[in-house]
Amino acid sequence: MKTYAIAAIPGDGIGTEVVAAGIEALTALAKRQGSFELRFDHFDWGGEYYKKHGRMMPENGRDLIRKHDAILFGSAGHPDIPDHITLWGLRLAICQPFDQYANVRPTRVLPGITSPLRNVAGPELDWVIVRENSEGEYSGVGGRVHQGSPLEVATDVAMFTRAGVERIMRFAFRLAQSRPRKFLTVVTKSNAQRHAMVMWDEIATQIAAEFKDVTWDKMLVDAMTMRMVMRPETIDTVVATNLHADVLSDLAAALAGSLGIAPTANLNPERTFPSMFEPIHGSAFDIMGKGVANPIGTFWSAVMMLDHLGEKDGAGRLMKAIERVTADKRFHTPDLGGKARTADVTAALIDAIHGANT
Repeated sequence: MKTYAIAAIPGDGIGTEVVAAGIEALTALAKRQGSFELRFDHFDWGGEYYKKHGRMMPENGRDLIRKHDAILFGSAGHPDIPDHITLWGLRLAICQPFDQYANVRPTRVLPGITSPLRNVAGPELDWVIVRENSEGEYSGVGGRVHQGSPLEVATDVAMFTRAGVERIMRFAFRLAQSRPRKFLTVVTKSNAQRHAMVMWDEIATQIAAEFKDVTWDKMLVDAMTMRMVMRPETIDTVVATNLHADVLSDLAAALAGSLGIAPTANLNPERTFPSMFEPIHGSAFDIMGKGVANPIGTFWSAVMMLDHLGEKDGAGRLMKAIERVTADKRFHTPDLGGKARTADVTAALIDAIHGANT
C-alpha cells in the first residue's frame, strides 16, 4: 500500500481550523479507499512562531519538508505582523525556492450554491485560472530610499523572463488542451505595459503554434474583469501574470459564491520539489475561534492534492462528497448565507465520503 508523507502547515487564523478539518476528512477518505495511506507531519510555523523566534519558519524549514510528497497549507497573515513579512516569510518562502511556478485555481458553481451573477448555473461558470507563480510583479525586486523624507522613493520591479513565460504559457496551453472546450484566454496589459506584456503576447503566439487543437484569444486585464461578470460562458481556461491572476482568481471565487470554497494548487510540474495545496480565503482573524470557517476550500484543495499524487479514484470520491455536502443548505456556513459550523460540514463530508461512489 502506498504511503504519502504530507507536510501540514496550518499557518495563521482560520488556517488552523480548516487544515484540521482537511486532515480529518483525508484520513477518513484514505481509510474508505483502503488503497493508500496518508502520514501527516505537523509544522507550527506562522505568526505565533514569528512572535517567539523573529521569523515565520525556521532557517532549515524547507529542508524539513523538501522530501514530503505534498504540502497542505492553511493561510499566512496575522493582525500583529505586517502582511509583507507574513507572506514573504512563509508562503512565498516555500513557493519560490520550491519552484512552484504554476498556480492553478479552478472555479465553478458547486451544487446548492448561488452565484451572484444573473442566471448563471454551474455549466456556464466552469473555469481554471493559471497564475504564473514565481516571478512577474511578485519577484521581490526593488527597494526604498530616503524613508520618511519628502524625497522618499520606493520601487517594485516586475521581472519577466522568457523561460518563465514560456513554461507557464506551455503549461496553460497543455491544461486547456486537456479540457473539453480546448479554449484558452491569455490575459495581459500590453497596451500600457509595452515591454514585458508585449513579450507575453509574443510568446503566447509562439507557444500556440505547438497546440493546433487549442483555440485561444487574448484580453486586457481590465476588460477581462467585465467579461467574467457579463459573459462568463465565454471563458474556460485563463493564464495571466502573478498579480493579474491573483486579482482575477479572487473575483472568480466571489462569482462562484464565496472565497471560502475556492482551492489552489501551487505546482512544481517537474516534481523536483513538493507541490503545495491551500484554500485561497486567507487567515480571516475576524472569525477565528468561532467555529464557523468554511472548510470546503480546503477539501477541494485536498482533491487537487490527491489528483496530483495520482490517486484519481480518491480525488473523485472526495469531490463527489463535497458536491453532496454543498447541495444541502443545512451545511452552508455563514459565508454562504447559512448557519452551519466547521464541524458540521466536516462531519457531513465524512458521511458523504462513505456514501460517494466514484
